[in-house]
Amino acid sequence: MESISKDFIRTIIEEDVQNNKNGGKVHTRFPPEPNGQMHIGHAKAILLNYNIAVEYNGKFNLRFDDTNPEKEELEFVNAIIEDIKWLGCDWEDRLLHASDYFDKMYEYAVQLVKAGKAYVDSQSAEEIRETRGTVKTPGKNSPYRNRSIEENLDLFARMKAGEFEDGTHVLRAKIDMASPNMLLRDPLMYRIRHAEHHRTGNKWCIYPIYDWAHGLEDSIEGITHSLCSLEFEAHRPLYNWYLDQLDVHHPQQIEFARLNLNYTVMSKRKLSTLVEEKVVDGWDDPRLPTLSGLRRRGFTPESIQNFINKVGVSKAHSVVDYALLEHSIREVLNKTAPRVMSVLHPLKVVITNYPVDHVEEIDAVNNPEDPTAGTRKVPFSKVLYIEREDFMEDPPKKFFRLGPGREVRFRYAYFIRCNDVVKDDNGEITELHCTYDPASKGGKSPDGRKVKATLHWISAAHAVDAEVRLYDRLITVPDTNNLEEGKTFLDYINPDSLKVLQNCKIEAHLAEAEPGFRCQFERLGYFCADLDSTKEKPVFNRTVTLRDTWARMQNKK
Repeated sequence: MESISKDFIRTIIEEDVQNNKNGGKVHTRFPPEPNGQMHIGHAKAILLNYNIAVEYNGKFNLRFDDTNPEKEELEFVNAIIEDIKWLGCDWEDRLLHASDYFDKMYEYAVQLVKAGKAYVDSQSAEEIRETRGTVKTPGKNSPYRNRSIEENLDLFARMKAGEFEDGTHVLRAKIDMASPNMLLRDPLMYRIRHAEHHRTGNKWCIYPIYDWAHGLEDSIEGITHSLCSLEFEAHRPLYNWYLDQLDVHHPQQIEFARLNLNYTVMSKRKLSTLVEEKVVDGWDDPRLPTLSGLRRRGFTPESIQNFINKVGVSKAHSVVDYALLEHSIREVLNKTAPRVMSVLHPLKVVITNYPVDHVEEIDAVNNPEDPTAGTRKVPFSKVLYIEREDFMEDPPKKFFRLGPGREVRFRYAYFIRCNDVVKDDNGEITELHCTYDPASKGGKSPDGRKVKATLHWISAAHAVDAEVRLYDRLITVPDTNNLEEGKTFLDYINPDSLKVLQNCKIEAHLAEAEPGFRCQFERLGYFCADLDSTKEKPVFNRTVTLRDTWARMQNKK
């Protein structure tokens, strides 16, 4: 893992520790809402909070902000736990939930009502919106704002008891309807929702609003530094106001710029749309920036951590190039992934001067970047496959691969010369007839002559058929927030974001690969055995190409 440089948040925390603030303790948390799966943007927040806790010998909580039962599901809770474990984060025994504190939150709300700082509003949602005002005009006080404390306590208790229908009443904080900060204009604290909660069942029919709940959760857990993305900066005065009204521990909220990645979508709403409308095959589709999708595609926790470290932490909004994410996984897999022979678009090659029934075991290097990886035996025989694009019948000047009369090196094996081209009735090339130079064993020139290309290959008799899925960028434009008028991000889905190839040829041992096994198909890219992969039908996903082909394609346009 790459070293983590000091940023403005770590500078603040270091000063707090040196000044013995919070008794010199550091306690962070990651508070996901279980209404979708985590994506690469969440990974930045997760790893920032966790790494800081580790660096300063502190504690890290995983706490679910499960305050909206209408949108939350246990399926997402379990997926989030799996994702954060996969990243390598350890919350020890501190797996917590906002719902753990519903009783305490209600007690605190009653305190505010008794202090005259909260009231029950009986306006409709539309009326509340209409009286909220605008950025340029102040809001208007609710006609229910001056209800007596006794009436507010009575109504709030009856709300809790389930006496009222959804939308008939809300509890609001009494702050300032003329505040320039719209969030301080008597914000909602509770709304009535007769909905079953995945943890508390039907115990509650009123649920706390996020802004009311969030600071209290941090306070109850003893969080020292509440690290959140920059869109919550405007919420900080409200976060502080609530805690200031109560005699409770007061964490410090610090905001940082969220991670924005081009050529994809980074909002739960858009991701949910892609899943619900079946544009993709679920939350773990390898085209998505979700952690489950990246994991299925073949990304490693180390590559995600290194990517986040490269991006860094700042207050400035920026958009990160998707190529940097791909570069991070290439760096890891180049050092760790074994090399294998695979052919995606097979073209048969018959070595006419090779013995019919002879099979030779060729030594092949498993990973040239890892001296300890050793070698393996690869069978070489009379009939082989090469990539169809590695042959041209009438090659242009700068095409250095195989053509009629041309000689190339077959990796680790021999020099091969093409003599004849066999075609079917439609003029389609079906096989090549070639000869090999027995004196060039190991791909070494016997007499000093040079060839301009080295091709990968696979023995036809020993290859296993596989399905290979080639994934690419999901969106064709870098930014889905600035689109043509009348267009949505769905109008810019890349039609080539997934190509499925059948009857690809892979080394036989790859049929035994467990899902998640990563390797490099020589010359073709890094690949990962998919969750669907079986011994009978191996399935491999392309994690990333060997270099950024997308950038080159875009530059040509």
